[in-house]
This record gives sequence, structure tokens and C-alpha cells, in this order.
Amino acid sequence: MTLLRGRVVGGLDRRDDGRGHPALPTETLDSLVIGGGQAGLAASFFLQERGIDHVVLDANPAPGGAWQHRWDSLTMEDVHGVADLPAAPAPARSNRRANQVIPAYFGEYERRHRLPVVRPVHVTRVEADGDLLLVHAGERRWRTRTLVNATGTWTRPFVPYYPGITSFTGEQLHTVAFPGAEHFRDKRVLVVGGGASAVQFLGELAPVTDTLWVTRRPPVWRDDDFDFEAGLAAVTRVEERVRRGLPPASVVSVTGLALRTQERRAAELGAYVRRPMFAVIEPGGARWADGSFESVDVILWATGFRAAVDHLAPLGLRSPQGGIALVQVPGNVQGATTAVRDPRVQLVGYGPSASTVGASRAGRAAAAAVVRHLARTAAAHHQRGRDLEARLALHQQ
Repeated sequence: MTLLRGRVVGGLDRRDDGRGHPALPTETLDSLVIGGGQAGLAASFFLQERGIDHVVLDANPAPGGAWQHRWDSLTMEDVHGVADLPAAPAPARSNRRANQVIPAYFGEYERRHRLPVVRPVHVTRVEADGDLLLVHAGERRWRTRTLVNATGTWTRPFVPYYPGITSFTGEQLHTVAFPGAEHFRDKRVLVVGGGASAVQFLGELAPVTDTLWVTRRPPVWRDDDFDFEAGLAAVTRVEERVRRGLPPASVVSVTGLALRTQERRAAELGAYVRRPMFAVIEPGGARWADGSFESVDVILWATGFRAAVDHLAPLGLRSPQGGIALVQVPGNVQGATTAVRDPRVQLVGYGPSASTVGASRAGRAAAAAVVRHLARTAAAHHQRGRDLEARLALHQQ
């Protein structure tokens, strides 16, 4: 594989293997990063800093990770903080669109640091190939000694099942497809979900239309400053789940919710008076367990995402609890990123590092773990070679 100005050229020997299948790549990388969002770029920066030969495979058509797909009305004032990439301060708060500002920030970062990103490449599966890992993207394949998975959650929106969900005759949307407040004008909207996105949507919608808000649990509000230290403490709490192999929880589930200045009007209109979850969805609305019914035109599912890790299934990384258990390698103070069931694999943008606060920290931890794994395997191969030479010498005596 040839690197040219930070871009990948080639990557697959196009000769077939005699059976009509593309041959395997002729070179083996020390590491490979899947995903070009904040966690992936941070990991690439630290791998490059340590001299590790690697590439970054990004499924998106342009820099920006999931940010390039966010709704137009989300401004830099609205986002709950964007942490710095390594050696690059994040953009300041402003009224500019986040889906323009952050992709530009990421793109400039890639160029300045000459990160080896290739896109668009959609990885379909990763499988073991002896001591190595084989990464598939359609007919293209890469062979690598270690893997840093940074695929995030945006491509796996989650909508819970409720009885009657398919009978609803109105419109159903998920956060991933939010078209902006004007789309909902004069439509009665039921917002489902207890996270930051639901709060933001209600802030935009309540001034232009009638809204209802339902959550599984009563929301927990906070009115103190959510600074970097508070964010790091929240990340640490979420990290405990992935250490035990549990499915990761969102960071906001432990931080609580806060209203910003731009959401005060919605609060005055009563938008944040929450109702418990309904029992069943009917063609014209939702019905609660007590028999009450609310007619609505739209159900907006602000119900979050799941980790996009299906391509790792052939490696068998999941624990009996349903998550991917991660461990912190000895001496690595940055956090747990190493898969318990396969130390060749690091996960960033997963669980605690799904937030921007944890992404750069996880990237550093993953790079350190990659270096440690490569050093240990190299030493083991060297020792095996010496043992073989000794056995051959003994046999020849």
C-alpha cells in the first residue's frame, strides 16, 4: 500500500487467486482505523505521532463524521460542546451551522496533519486471518496487525417497538432525519425521548406548533455549569459499564439535562411538562395505560442510537451481557479501549468515548495500546524464532 500526501493509493492487488476472487493485499499494515469522525481522527493523530503505519477508512463522502449529516438548524450555539482534537482548538460557539463548521474543522485537521484517510469506504466485515485481521469493504480488502474501530453510532438510529407502531397514519421521524422546525408548523408533534436531542427539538418546535413530550423516566435537570471536569466524570461513569461488558449507556444519561437560553421560550409555553410513556400507538395518535388518548400528526423519535459494530461480529467480541467488554491496558491512564476477547482490537467512539469529551482521550489510549500490542507480538515472534533455531541446532547435533 502506497501513501501519497496522506491519501491511500491502491490497497488491493487486483490479480485474482486462481478462483476468480481478488487476491489479498500484498502488504500488511501495523494498524487500521475504521471511521473518520472525532475519535478516528484523534486515534490516527496519535498513531502517526508514534510512527505506526496505518490508514483510516471512512464511509462518509467528505470529512466531518456524523456532523455533516446533522440538521441545518443546529448551530454551534446549540451543540453541547465540541472537545478539541489533539493539537487543534475546537471552533468557538457561534450562530453558524454545526454541519458546516465542524466538517470544515475536521477537513482542515486531516490536511494539516496529513492523515492517511481514504473515503468513501464502507467496511462490511472484519475477520481473523491467523495472527492478522482482514478488513473487507466490498471487493476491497486490507490486512492489518491491529484495528481501531471508530464507527460511532449515527448509522444505527434506534426506534423502540410499541404496539400499534405500524398502524400510525401520520408521519414518523427519527433524530437522524430531523428536517427543521418549519416542517412541523401547524402539526401536533409527539416528541419521544429523554435526552438532549429531545430537549433541543422541543425548544425549536414549541414556538411554532403544539407539542407533547413523553419519556420512560422523569427527566433529571441540572442547573450547574457543565465544565470539562464534569464531562470527564460522566465519561468515567459510563466507562464502568463497558468494563463489565454491558451495552454502553449514553453520556447524557449520567449528566442530566439543562435548558439553554434559546429554550426558555419553549419552557414558558409548557413544552417541558413531561408525560410518561404511552401504552399503545393508534392510527391517529397514542393511548396511555389509563385510557387517555392524544391525537397527533407526527411522532418524532428522539430515542438515540446504538453502536455501529455489526461488521465486527465475525470476531466474536460480545460478552454474555450483550456489550463488548473493554479493558485498560497496564500503564495506560487514558481509559479502557482494548477488547477483552481480542487485544488486537481497540474501540473508540464506543460507550464513554462516544462523546466528544472522551474521543481524543480514547484515541490516545488506543494508540498506546496498539504500540504495546505490536511490541509484545514482535517480542513473541522473536522469541519463537530463537526457540526454533535452538531446536534445529539440537536436532542437527
